[in-house]
Amino acid sequence: MKTIISFIRPSKEEAVRDALHNVPDLTGASFSDVRGFGRGGRHGHSPDEEAEALLGTARKVRVEVMVPDDRVEALTRAIAAAAQTGNRGDGKVYVMPLESAVRVSSGETGNAAV
Repeated sequence: MKTIISFIRPSKEEAVRDALHNVPDLTGASFSDVRGFGRGGRHGHSPDEEAEALLGTARKVRVEVMVPDDRVEALTRAIAAAAQTGNRGDGKVYVMPLESAVRVSSGETGNAAV
């Protein structure tokens, strides 16, 4: 099992959410508003992004998805394609091992829980 964590532009949240809804057998995803900075430095493309860049951080949306190993490629492609504008600051997609999972309502574990 893997955890996929992505940081994307807020303006791409709807496109990424729609793309994830179209991935077969995906059981869910979490979206959170976050702030941070990256190696790209202070830059922006919209007036809001320019203002945030002056403050030293940028608003992003964190997307978290837990999936069986065989779903990783489809999910990372879907997220990256939906989030891409071709400009700096589009975001990142990280894939990490997920040691275990338990569905609280049923007690299912492992792949059945994600």
